[in-house]
Amino acid sequence: MNNQEIASKLWKEAGVLRKGGVTSQDYLTELTFLLFLKMCEEQGEEEGIPEKYRWNNLVQKEGLELLNFYRQLLIDLGNPKITPNKKVNIIYNNASTTISAPAILEKLIKDINDLDWFSEREESLGNLYESLMQRSLEEVKTDAGQYFTPRALINMMVKLTQPKVGERLNDPAAGTFGFMVAADNYLKHKTDDYSSLPEDEEEFQVKEAFSGMELVPNTHRLALMNEYLHGLDGKLELGDSLSTNGTWMKNFDLVLTNPPFGVDGSLPGRDDITFPSANNQLNFIQIIYNSLKANGKARAAVVVPDNVLFADGIGEKIRQNLLNKCNLHTILRLPAGIFYAPGVQTNVLFFTRGESDKDNTKETWIYDMRQQMRSFGKRNPLNNKDFEDFEKVFCVDDRSKRKETWNKEKNPNGRWRKFTIDEIIKRPNTSLDISWMNDEEEQDNRSLNEILSEMNNKSKAISEAIAELNKALEGIDDSED
Repeated sequence: MNNQEIASKLWKEAGVLRKGGVTSQDYLTELTFLLFLKMCEEQGEEEGIPEKYRWNNLVQKEGLELLNFYRQLLIDLGNPKITPNKKVNIIYNNASTTISAPAILEKLIKDINDLDWFSEREESLGNLYESLMQRSLEEVKTDAGQYFTPRALINMMVKLTQPKVGERLNDPAAGTFGFMVAADNYLKHKTDDYSSLPEDEEEFQVKEAFSGMELVPNTHRLALMNEYLHGLDGKLELGDSLSTNGTWMKNFDLVLTNPPFGVDGSLPGRDDITFPSANNQLNFIQIIYNSLKANGKARAAVVVPDNVLFADGIGEKIRQNLLNKCNLHTILRLPAGIFYAPGVQTNVLFFTRGESDKDNTKETWIYDMRQQMRSFGKRNPLNNKDFEDFEKVFCVDDRSKRKETWNKEKNPNGRWRKFTIDEIIKRPNTSLDISWMNDEEEQDNRSLNEILSEMNNKSKAISEAIAELNKALEGIDDSED
């Protein structure tokens, strides 16, 4: 039985739990607690679990005794005095169950125990868990983007940034740790699961190569579980990357991330952010390029909403700083509908930190994957094939071989176009929100919902710009007082 088959069987239990009042998101959390114990048994790594709370003892109990035992198990595994294992403590920190019916808990445990796990051990227990996370987050449409980035998008970003053994990678908005897990899988594929590496290099890959920080406690719990099931033991902190808790994130070779979008009305707590803003994404872009080694090789691929490309004031200063400190060589304009929040317009920025902090961007290539594309959504998800043309023209091994597909006379709707730094600087607000393709074909085929989604997205961008302006005006008023 492969991981997709196991994931499907486990997901059927969600229907039973929902009838008992357990939401889809809570189901994944409940499953995390149970799967951790089962995976420890399957992988022979139960030394961190007190003997009385190991899987074989849990599966033997029934009824109300089982429910009470499970409730106490959750408390004790999060207690370092009873369970002196830091990883286990963090996963079960403040853990509790939303299951109130003993019969439902008993069925879930027995169904997990009865599955054929042997073949799954060969395929990857971690991949099973990621399949379950994806199913859960697809059910939770609201704000799901902060937890789940489409796997095809992650894989493309990893492939085009080419992680290398011995490099230090980071995700300051780790979510469920999907970017780091994908990078780890990429390197394992190239090194026969690290078995071809010397022992010290293999240890570095497991314990030091991949790191991150996540703000939301339950999401951090899922990230830790995902990390564990993929055999990693790096630094994965709970906290706000924009606060002083995030200042440890420095000197990385590669950053891969999809930071949270939106305006929270407050300024970041870090004192190393040159242009503090109420826009989270504007702050994140700064900490990302500043966290890269200034060696001409350190690089990043970052998902950002459109307003990062056109916001004036502080936004323009940040773009100018990015263009100076880094070589912003590529922007991919992503289509709408690939994230669960409707109408969100996003891009991927690819940039390399320079050896100096001046004049590193000479030209920026933009690929428009937004205009005249098929519709995307839950029923028509993004897939690896959607990126094939972009990957081809990207020329990952030698960017000097790039050739435009756009031509003013012969192909005005070519998706791949180059802009020099002089052309960019002359644009109002140094805007990088550049579109040249005729979108009449797309507009003629759009549904009312798609049109309304775009209108809502533009309205949101205007609201965020107004909030940013109000914040700036408050500072002016305070200074005049």
